[in-house]
Amino acid sequence: MPAALPGTLIGSGRNADVYDLGDGRVLRRYRDHRDTWRVAAEAEVMALARAGGVPAPEVFDVSGADIVMARATGPTMLNAIERRPWTAGAHARLLARLHGLVHQVPAARLAGLALRPRSGEVPPADTDVLLHMDLHPQNVILTGNGPVIIDWEGASGGPAIADIAMTWVIIGFSDIPGSRLKATAARGVQSALTRAFVREAGPIDESWRLTAIRRRLADPNVLPSELARLAKRASRG
Repeated sequence: MPAALPGTLIGSGRNADVYDLGDGRVLRRYRDHRDTWRVAAEAEVMALARAGGVPAPEVFDVSGADIVMARATGPTMLNAIERRPWTAGAHARLLARLHGLVHQVPAARLAGLALRPRSGEVPPADTDVLLHMDLHPQNVILTGNGPVIIDWEGASGGPAIADIAMTWVIIGFSDIPGSRLKATAARGVQSALTRAFVREAGPIDESWRLTAIRRRLADPNVLPSELARLAKRASRG
C-alpha cells in the first residue's frame, strides 16, 4: 500500500511538497533524495535567522527529508503586486528592508553548518553576513502579522551585495506567464519593481550583476527563454 500522506497538500515546488498538518503547522518534504544534513542545515538557518530578528518561519521539528514549521498564511508579495500593480514601489521598499534584516545576522553564526559555497570562493571576511540567495516576491508571504520569508534552502554567508544582486537578476529576468498582451503589461511592472528595488537596496556594480547572472545561468531550473535573456545581458558585460 502507498504511504499515507502526512496532511493536505497545499503547495508543490521544484523539489519539495508542503502539507498542512493543522494547528498552524506545515510539513515541508523534499522529494529529490537530498542528503539529510542539507535539510537539517536549512532548518537551523531558519532558527538562527529568526533568533536574529528575521521574519522566518518557526521550526518545530526536522527529521530526514521533513521540516515541520509554522504556517505562514496570506498572499505572496508577487500575488499582491499582480492584484495591485501600482503598489510595486512600496513592495520594492519592503523587499529591500527584508534584505536589511537578513543581513543583520553575522555569517559567524553559521559556523559549523554545511551550507552552499560562498559567492566568489574567497576567504570569509569579518563583514560577511547571512545571505538568503533566493529572496524575491514569491518567497515573501504577507501574513496578517507582517511579512514572512520562506524557502531558505539556498542560504549561505558572504557579502550582502551578493544577495541583493541575486534578487535583482531574479526579479528582473524571470519569465512572466500568460498571453503576450498580459505579459507585455506585466513586464512594465516587473521593470518598475526592479528599478525601485535597486534604488532602495543598491547600488549594484557591473561585476556583481555579472556574478549573479552567471550563478543564475548555472541553475538547471531556469527556463530556456530566461536563459536566452540572461545570456544576452551577460554578453554586454
